[in-house]
Amino acid sequence: MNPEPLALTLTKKSHSCIRLEKDGRLLVIDPGGFSEQDSAVGAEAILVTHEHPDHFNEERLRAGLEANPAAEIWTLRSVATKLGAAFPGRVHTVGHGDTFSAAGFDVQVHGELHAVIHPDIPRVTNIGFLVDDSLFHPGDALTVPDRPVDTLMLPVMAPWNKISEVIDYVREVKPRRAIDIHDALLTDLARPIYDSQIGSLGGTDHGRLSPGDSTGL
Repeated sequence: MNPEPLALTLTKKSHSCIRLEKDGRLLVIDPGGFSEQDSAVGAEAILVTHEHPDHFNEERLRAGLEANPAAEIWTLRSVATKLGAAFPGRVHTVGHGDTFSAAGFDVQVHGELHAVIHPDIPRVTNIGFLVDDSLFHPGDALTVPDRPVDTLMLPVMAPWNKISEVIDYVREVKPRRAIDIHDALLTDLARPIYDSQIGSLGGTDHGRLSPGDSTGL
């Protein structure tokens, strides 16, 4: 006998891209240039946190929209203006405080700005997505939603963070568990250090998935 399907399934793709499936409907977040070429294909809803190329890749998005004529994108203005003319009515601009439904998922938008990379580099806009009052994907920021988070997608290694900030972020959000994203720059040699320190100091269950691995939420 086959087991009953999970109510919500998370599949990790490369870097910061994740796929969420519920009742046969698929939502994808941040199919960027470091993720697989088909990372947005099959999606009914695509969410993009900001304009940086490791999160926003026009080729990946076009592939998803062309593969499914009913697919739509929700993102901030800086990304929406690049795609809206080519896909009229299918690209929606959202910002902090907005709520919407996409592919059967309830989504809340949190945050406004990308984390500081360097004071000499202007900050771009960035939004995070809380999906079904459960999973939070912050994009490139350490945004703390104003409500509980069950599963935190945790940006573990980036030009704009250090491990002490990552650990303190987990402590502040207090999720039931944290799962790594933004990890394409982190080599396998360094992973045990991050796993050990975040796991022992973060105060919550911490894990990581290889690209293509799935887990139930």
